[in-house]
Amino acid sequence: MTPLEDRATGCVAGAAVGDALGGATEGWTPEQIATRYGGYVEGIVPPYNEDWANARPIAPYHKGDGHITDDTLMTHALIRVYEKAGGHLGAYSMAEYFVPELMGERRWIPELEAEALPLQRIFLAEKWIVARLHYGHVDPREAGVGNIVNCGAAMYVAPVGIVNAADPDAAYAEAIDLTGAHQSSYGREAAGVMAAAVAEAMRPGATFDSVVATCLRLAKDGTRAAIEAVCEAAAGLGHWDGSFETLRAAVRPFDTVADTYRDQGLGARRPSRVHSIEELPLALGFLVVAKGDYRDTVLGGVNYGRDADSIASMGGAIAGALGGLGSIPREWVTQVAEASRTDLEAPGRVIADVARRVHADDTARRRAVEAAFTTLDAFADR
Repeated sequence: MTPLEDRATGCVAGAAVGDALGGATEGWTPEQIATRYGGYVEGIVPPYNEDWANARPIAPYHKGDGHITDDTLMTHALIRVYEKAGGHLGAYSMAEYFVPELMGERRWIPELEAEALPLQRIFLAEKWIVARLHYGHVDPREAGVGNIVNCGAAMYVAPVGIVNAADPDAAYAEAIDLTGAHQSSYGREAAGVMAAAVAEAMRPGATFDSVVATCLRLAKDGTRAAIEAVCEAAAGLGHWDGSFETLRAAVRPFDTVADTYRDQGLGARRPSRVHSIEELPLALGFLVVAKGDYRDTVLGGVNYGRDADSIASMGGAIAGALGGLGSIPREWVTQVAEASRTDLEAPGRVIADVARRVHADDTARRRAVEAAFTTLDAFADR
């Protein structure tokens, strides 16, 4: 396995494992989680609600027990889109490739314990993609405008960082273009920064510090301010145990979701230049607390609660890209794959191959441009 393949599979499998572990604790507080499970969650656990099928009729999903959620379903769908397109993606790729992935073929959905269209599982903010592009025929570059602003685009955008491995500026630009068909404002910004974080994490010699520095260099407005505040707070912490109040306090001024997670004010999920999603700054914060260690990055997000699956998935993607596949506890990969009836490593190998082919095409294109510019700027009398 090449370092590219190792880091790519580490990123994709790392995201899926974080997603599966965090799915059980999503929506709850650290105190509720500890009470339910008799202490901190240290691996795969049953659903928070034993009567999960009836606890929330609008979302009768079997979370926990090692089941991946919509975060991973969307990530794997994006990898298949890259494989089909064979090159860089933009907003129009959402209409041409991604919409058919969501509504064109039944796949195994672990939380439904059945085969179904991915569209039948994903959240309303992600169903927006199909509503706007397939039914509304909206210009893909503008389709994200009007959607609720959340982490929906950032949660599945890690493959963009792999395709642009070691080039975070290109990853940021591609993610911003691509996710314009899904999100706007700070939700779209978070997707760009998340892709850049993965691209930097893929670079040989990258560290958790260089990932944060890259994010701060590229992030704009409230997203940058939130990342800076959370990572500064995280730098003074030695372990995720005992970190939750400090990190929540750091992100609170930028978050539009209330402390009581399912109670949201009038300003929640609306466009803003001063706000940020909570998930990406927290994922980076736990990465800093863990000093890049995969296990502790993920467990921090899992036990923090709130949008735990997305926090742990984003943190797991970045830590997995930094450390490679071997940094992820092998038993977690095996257990989640078996419980979800999903190969967690094959998609990583696929996106690594796509990245290799895209890089070759990019290199040829750059060389042609360089040769043309050299000719343009040449004088016969020099």
